[in-house]
Amino acid sequence: MTVFDCSLIELPRIQNRSGNITPIENNVEIPFEAKRVFYLYDIPGGESRGAHAHKQCHQFLIAASGSFEVQLDDGKVKKTAMLNQPYRGLHIPPGIWASEVNFSSGAICLVLASHTYDENDYLRNYDSFLEFTKR
Repeated sequence: MTVFDCSLIELPRIQNRSGNITPIENNVEIPFEAKRVFYLYDIPGGESRGAHAHKQCHQFLIAASGSFEVQLDDGKVKKTAMLNQPYRGLHIPPGIWASEVNFSSGAICLVLASHTYDENDYLRNYDSFLEFTKR
C-alpha cells in the first residue's frame, strides 16, 4: 500500500431544515465492513494522536466535529489530509503510518475500523513499521 491508496470519500448528506444526517453502510460508503467504532475527543487544541500503522486493519476517519489533519506515511512518501467536514472521511488501508495532528478545540474524530481491537495488529514503532513495509 502507498499513501496514494488512501482516499478522501464524500459521504451522502440528507439535508433538512431541522438538521442533516449522513448514513454510512458497510461496503457501500466505506470499502470494508466496520467491526469496531470509536471516537477521540477532549483532545487539547494543537495536540496529536495516532502515530501508528496497522498490519491488517482498515480505518475510516471522520471529523464529526471541528477539524484535524492526518499525516500519512508509507515509508517512502508522505502526504497530509485535512478533515473538517462531517460528511467527508478518510480511508486508511493497512500498512500506512498515520498521525492525527493539529486538532481544533472541541474536535471529535470518529473512527470506523475493519477489525476488532487486536494489539498484535498495531505497528507502534516507526522502525518496525519500515521493516514491515519492506515485505
